Amino acid sequence: MSNSDAVWKRDEIESPCVKLCSIHPEAKLCVGCFRSIAEITEWSRMNPVDRHRIMAELPDRKGLVMKRRGGIHKRKERA
Repeated sequence: MSNSDAVWKRDEIESPCVKLCSIHPEAKLCVGCFRSIAEITEWSRMNPVDRHRIMAELPDRKGLVMKRRGGIHKRKERA
C-alpha cells in the first residue's frame, strides 16, 4: 500500500460528511453533517471515543438547521 492510500485504510470511524458543506448562519453548524466548524477541523485528530460521542449527537442537531422559515409565502405576508 502506498503512503497516499494509507489515509483511506485507517481504522477509524467514518466521517459523517455528505459533501454538502455550508455553515448555517445562526446555528453555526454544517447543514450537511451537522458538525461545528471546530469538530470538522479536528475530526481527523480526534480519538475514536470523541468521534463516536459526536456521531451520537448529530441526529439531535438536525432540527437546529432544518427549520423552515416560510419561504416566499412568509415573505409575502411580511410585505
